[in-house]
Amino acid sequence: MSQAVAGARAAIRRVPTFRTCPFTGLKIEVQAERLIRVNAVAGVLFLALGGLFGLLVALTRWPAVHLLPADWFYLVLTGHGANVLLFWIIFFEIAVLYFASAVLLNSRIAAPRIAWAGFALMVIGAIMTNVAVLQGDSTVMFTSYPPMQAQPHFYLGLILFAVGALVGCMIFFATLVIARDERTYEGSIPLVTFGALTAAIIAVFTIASGAIILVPTFLWSVGLVSHIDPLMYKLVWWGMGHSSQQINVSAQVAVWYLIIAVVLGAKPLSEKISRFAFLMYILFLQLASAHHMLVEPGVSSEWKIFNTSYAMYLAVLGSMIHGMTVPGAIEAAQRKRGFNRGLFEWLRKVPWGNPAFAGMFLSLVMFGFLGGITGVVLGTEQLNLLMHNTLYVPGHFHGTVVAGTTLAFMAATYLLVPMIFRREIVFPALARWQPYLFGFGAAGIALFMMGAGTLGVPRRHWDITFSDAIIGYDFPASAFLMMGLNGLAAILAAIGGLTFVVLIVCSLVFGKRIGDTPVRPAVPPPAAAVSQYGSAGTIYLPGTAVLVGVFFLAFVLYYYVNWKYLMQLWPLH
Repeated sequence: MSQAVAGARAAIRRVPTFRTCPFTGLKIEVQAERLIRVNAVAGVLFLALGGLFGLLVALTRWPAVHLLPADWFYLVLTGHGANVLLFWIIFFEIAVLYFASAVLLNSRIAAPRIAWAGFALMVIGAIMTNVAVLQGDSTVMFTSYPPMQAQPHFYLGLILFAVGALVGCMIFFATLVIARDERTYEGSIPLVTFGALTAAIIAVFTIASGAIILVPTFLWSVGLVSHIDPLMYKLVWWGMGHSSQQINVSAQVAVWYLIIAVVLGAKPLSEKISRFAFLMYILFLQLASAHHMLVEPGVSSEWKIFNTSYAMYLAVLGSMIHGMTVPGAIEAAQRKRGFNRGLFEWLRKVPWGNPAFAGMFLSLVMFGFLGGITGVVLGTEQLNLLMHNTLYVPGHFHGTVVAGTTLAFMAATYLLVPMIFRREIVFPALARWQPYLFGFGAAGIALFMMGAGTLGVPRRHWDITFSDAIIGYDFPASAFLMMGLNGLAAILAAIGGLTFVVLIVCSLVFGKRIGDTPVRPAVPPPAAAVSQYGSAGTIYLPGTAVLVGVFFLAFVLYYYVNWKYLMQLWPLH
């Protein structure tokens, strides 16, 4: 009898517990909710640390301030890259994967104990790597190119973090299988889940590349491997280093679709076309890492030409499709709600005071104009010679990863706090301004670093004045102006980032608790738009057509200007 009672109790414990989100009507399992919470919180904490490092880097690169000595500069630069390019973003992406699978599909999460183990590995690995950096013996910067060598626990931390992230991806795939088997949704998976699936598939390739190169590098650091070939390391490492950005792009675009669905009830213009654009990311986008290898003598010209022409154009086409369909979906939803006067009433009437929407739209615009256009320029073999190893490259990164991905994830957090943490956002007036503070600061960093890079300012040097060099070099005065403006923009971005961290932490601790009583939405229930297959069913989008035309005009003009710069160098050869 006692065994039967124990078996019954165990069965009850295995039954997943769900609640219904009062805002969206989505079913949220308790285990999935907890895992989303801890991954999002961990991501925000590492964002705060990485952001502090980034501010110190910018204030040192500002010649008038020149805050840190050389050894500390390279130390914080190493920590900045690891924390914001890896730890913050991937923690948040794991939260997105769990949300897009368990929550959007109304499913229980697969193997929660294993998912918690994966989270523990990620936390241990991230802390271990930060400890190695702060100890001062692992100042190898984000790329950690040999023959520079870090301490063994630096590489081991990265390996543990990668294994934990891989566990998160496997849990995501398994949850999709469970949802399919238990028929928790009808038809095809929603577009947001499809975008998350794209990110997870690319993540497997990315983590495999990291394992291929980081494991032997770890063995090298402990003395079991005698030599690591720098060119081989660089080639394989960028299979991880740049492909991690393709995870970001896929997750970021999925977040765009999520936010417009929840806030406006917007559906994609065409599910099939948007899904095809995600598929193009899987097939071609990883090849964009070629622009880091274009001056390497060990890579064939045929490989460089293929990657910087056909493959690059196919990869860019996917982002261009999303760049049209996301604002198009917004316009279609707004016109359906009656905002039909003129070309842009629909745009004027969007909720600019909603930090989730404002952050998403700023991310969309800045990623396209600052990250997308400059990415094509960097990925063109001939033009790459102008900017390679200058500040233009991290300027481009800040246009994609900071103004694009980080701002999009910040925007999503304003939805996660009430939906997952069940807390109201504190200081709503300040929250309305936060995306603009951070967004314009990040945009300034990207623009001014790219401007300095165009003038030849190197990306990895502590002192652009070369004050301790035997033979001095004087950059034009405009380069010093760019670095000063970059410092001011970094301060603005830091204020915006600190505001975000304070808002989120205070909301989780002091925000008014939200009950389970249904809240009547201002638009049709978001669950129908975000968790079901379907298209907007219209192509009357005159405002979007004008915006896309403006983007292409900016792209053509900027492309022409850079070719003109290159033509001025040709007589030197």
